[in-house]
Amino acid sequence: MIYPRFLNENSIIGICAPSAGVGHKIDSFNESLHLLKERGFRTWETEHVRVDDPRGGDAIQRAAELTSLFLQKDVEAVFSASGGDFLCEILPHLDWEMLREHPKLLMGASDPTGILYPLTTLCEIATFYGNNAGSFDTLLKDPASGKIALPGYLEDALDLLQGKDVVQESSKMHLGTPAFLAPEGPLVYDTPTVYKSTADSLHVTGRCIGGCIDVLKDLAGTPYDGADLFLDRYAGDGIIWYFDNFALSSAVLYRTLLQLRYAGRIRPQETRAILIGRTCFENEEADMTYDDAIRMAFPDIPVIWDMDIGHTTPHFTMVNGALLNLDWENGQAKLRFQYQ
Repeated sequence: MIYPRFLNENSIIGICAPSAGVGHKIDSFNESLHLLKERGFRTWETEHVRVDDPRGGDAIQRAAELTSLFLQKDVEAVFSASGGDFLCEILPHLDWEMLREHPKLLMGASDPTGILYPLTTLCEIATFYGNNAGSFDTLLKDPASGKIALPGYLEDALDLLQGKDVVQESSKMHLGTPAFLAPEGPLVYDTPTVYKSTADSLHVTGRCIGGCIDVLKDLAGTPYDGADLFLDRYAGDGIIWYFDNFALSSAVLYRTLLQLRYAGRIRPQETRAILIGRTCFENEEADMTYDDAIRMAFPDIPVIWDMDIGHTTPHFTMVNGALLNLDWENGQAKLRFQYQ
């Protein structure tokens, strides 16, 4: 596994829009960049980052701007500006061998799964899932003290990007409403966090891989799905899959999980655990709950779900390709990544 150079003070973060532009949320985006600059990083934006459109340029433009950041020597990391729906359009326009030859730290969340996942599975470059460049403007208010600060999960993300040894722990409380629908101002966690699992305890290590399952289902079986290569290469380490479910209904999630099994993407004999985040927009249908869907899909693999993964707040930063040490005991989880 190739681990690109981690960030340090004065590192330049290149920002592009392989998915949507951020023109509809400029103020929030500027506040996020301000936080990154306060932490000592510099930023460089490609031309179409700030367009107000579901696409940050046409497919060829978006692919070219992503490529330019990988080729720019003084850019040490590449962040996706935002999520969206159409990153998949750029995939045929990327030179994957060039990306492999110029590894950069790549971070994104949601639709940018479409570039993170193939970069790890096809090119053996570790990638970071959890936040986009416009995600660092979130502030949290402690209801007891009234203190306002950057949430711990974003502090963890910044530490991980700098190569620090971080133990991420399950939250006690979370935001019951998606952060992008919450009222303006500092957030207040208002809902107790309760993880669910088919295992009473679990202490395993495996190669971490996954992303937004709404995107992964569309990549499965395409030339941009390198799961077979990845699984064959790292089977001896064991595999830990994680899935961020944005809006798949319970029945569609079930069918998608079965599809990934039938396609050989999830191999029970090699899978040490499956981690699933809280669903952002729930829709239970066909008399099937999300609990039913997960238990029925994986009767033979340990699963933990309703985790701090994905679109809900707070959420972990997941490192595709890294070794993940997972400890699950007494309803609490700890995640620690190793770069080997």
